[in-house]
Amino acid sequence: MNIKRLLGFDTRKEAYAYGHDPDYGYTSAAKIPDRWVPTTCGYCSVGCGMHIGVREGEAVAVRGNADHPVNLGKLCPKGLAEHDIIAAGSRARYPLLKNPKGRFERIRWDEAIETAVREFQKVQLEHGPRALGVVSTGQLVTEEFYALGKLVQLGLGTNNYDGNTTLCMASAVSGYKRSFGSDGPPGAYDDFEQADVVFLIGANIADNHPILCYRLERNPDKTVVVADPRVSKTARTADLYLPLKPRSDIALLNGMAHILIQTGLIDRDYIEAHTSGFRELEQHLGKYTPERVAAVTGLSEEQIYRAALLYGRAKAPFLAWTMGVNHSTKGTETVNAINNLAVLTGNLGKPGASPFSITGQCNAMGTRETGFTASMPGYRKFESDNDRQELARLWNIDPDAVPRNRGHAYPDIVEACVKREIKALWIIATNPLVSFPNVAVLQQGFENLDFLVVQDGFHPTPTTEMADLVLPAAIWGEKDGTYTNSERRVSKVNKAVEPPDEARSDFDIFLAIAEKLGVRQALFPGWTTPEDAFEEWRRVSKGRLCDYSGLSYELLDRHHAIQWPFTEADASSTNDCRPETSRLYADGKFETEDGRARLFAVEWEPYPEQPSNAFPFVFNTGRTVEHWHTRTKTKEVKILERMSPTAWLEMNPRDARRLGLRPHDLVTVVSPRSRIDHLELRITEIVAPGQVFMPFHYEEKNSNRLTQSAFDPFSREPNYKQAAVRVEKSGPRSTAY
Repeated sequence: MNIKRLLGFDTRKEAYAYGHDPDYGYTSAAKIPDRWVPTTCGYCSVGCGMHIGVREGEAVAVRGNADHPVNLGKLCPKGLAEHDIIAAGSRARYPLLKNPKGRFERIRWDEAIETAVREFQKVQLEHGPRALGVVSTGQLVTEEFYALGKLVQLGLGTNNYDGNTTLCMASAVSGYKRSFGSDGPPGAYDDFEQADVVFLIGANIADNHPILCYRLERNPDKTVVVADPRVSKTARTADLYLPLKPRSDIALLNGMAHILIQTGLIDRDYIEAHTSGFRELEQHLGKYTPERVAAVTGLSEEQIYRAALLYGRAKAPFLAWTMGVNHSTKGTETVNAINNLAVLTGNLGKPGASPFSITGQCNAMGTRETGFTASMPGYRKFESDNDRQELARLWNIDPDAVPRNRGHAYPDIVEACVKREIKALWIIATNPLVSFPNVAVLQQGFENLDFLVVQDGFHPTPTTEMADLVLPAAIWGEKDGTYTNSERRVSKVNKAVEPPDEARSDFDIFLAIAEKLGVRQALFPGWTTPEDAFEEWRRVSKGRLCDYSGLSYELLDRHHAIQWPFTEADASSTNDCRPETSRLYADGKFETEDGRARLFAVEWEPYPEQPSNAFPFVFNTGRTVEHWHTRTKTKEVKILERMSPTAWLEMNPRDARRLGLRPHDLVTVVSPRSRIDHLELRITEIVAPGQVFMPFHYEEKNSNRLTQSAFDPFSREPNYKQAAVRVEKSGPRSTAY
């Protein structure tokens, strides 16, 4: 604060002046732009349409796009301030190489690309192609994911490639594949407005996907059921709240299926015509009586019956879930149990009825479709000779060059670094030193590497600080491409401003590395822009479940967002109206070998790390509405950081009284792996006795120092949600209140 302001002479009149925007009316003069650029939000998977206001080459405002089919002009707190991240002081601006003294020095881009390629090839020459690992993200544009997959698998020749989407959505993917033969959420956001029963399982959409709450509130005839151990903001809006014990959701779902069968609320004609595995499932469910399920879940038999009958009697019941389901060693099988309910009742492919995975990141769907990690582009299978030969033909390469199997998943890449099997690692647009579970294991893996390249839009972060080479990347608002959201809706992403200083788009970085490797023309023939990648991807996707062949940048610009599948025939029949909402499996034909949905007999099991005398609490983690993932971006937005500047721990009043703790005391949380000191305590009925909750965004108080190395055997997704901890008083009460 300057002396004039202290003396009252500087009233900041200019900063607080108002003006008239021709599009949005009376508003802050500082936020009236020269032009508005349409684009799509770069935070979560909802995929909200927005406009970036640009004045004199800088982003000064954002507004929701009222014509966009997803959000209808609404934005959440993060979206409303998203333009502020572009000019953040922590942006990565120049390539940096760590010198022998451990200090970063600025280098030229040609040196940076040459260094990365030289170090990658050196490791591969000495230890084999798979000694290089690559970990990507869910926040690039689809065109960049498509290019990166080809570069890593075919150019660099390693299949040890995965993304941080394994940390959030892999169990949904594996569950869909097991039940329906392919990834791909069957439903749509319109189902929130058309369902008569909306059943949310481990999904706190009020904090994590706020615009979906808006879509839900547009439905006047809904009954909302929420199953969650924590009384989240979403749970507080429910007509029926099911406060089940941690990780007892499989027992609840099996118990509901048992009741549906016993009461005749299943569609036997649909089961006979379109499913396999019913007899085995029916026999398996016999032991999931209401009495047993009540004992496992902590719910009453009446609550279990009510939930089952609400679902079974509904005309259009909608099942949706997020990380409360996925973040588990049983995540994939929990998704199968959710899918079982939809299949048993024939509730797929029709308005209001679907088992619907709400994705995490803005373009996690894009990497699932094109990324070449858990599957090949177009949901093709590594193990399928036909799929590999088809890709080879489309790419004009030898079929033997296409990998026959998936390499390591993300946790296994980390383990291979620990074992010194992977010697060089390339990390792109993610911050694993905050986001990876039991983070001390990851730190050990990094220390064992010969060379670490981190490509990011921000520096310093805990991860870029450990890098040998930092490649500065453009971020949202600075590049073109597309995102695909949770409902399979493809939206255009448009460049509004230039990247800072020497930062480059990830797409341009990938092409530069391909050029240095000598494979650019072979892998990316004639490519110069992301649209070139999109055009090739259209051809590669043709005839697949995720068919983009009818889409074009021009069509997306005109209609803002269109769902796949969207074929060439769909494009030829599209007039000036936006295409109608589509759903998968409306015809009862699935992507399995026999065309039938598979029913799975899934067994409930206790979670891996149970409370004990030494560690009596169940430690749960999650998000807060103000922040995003590792807070790399949102901590730079003043209004969001002021709203939620520090981490905290939630504890039930009964537990607090027993431990002699009061509100705002500073506490220490200890797990068998590590500890976090001086956390502010919030005493609240939001959490049940015996449980505690902490947001995971804060690098300064990193919850992943406490979480465990336990992973889903199908998806390899971590079990973030249940760790055993104890809580101790660590110092004087917080003075923040």
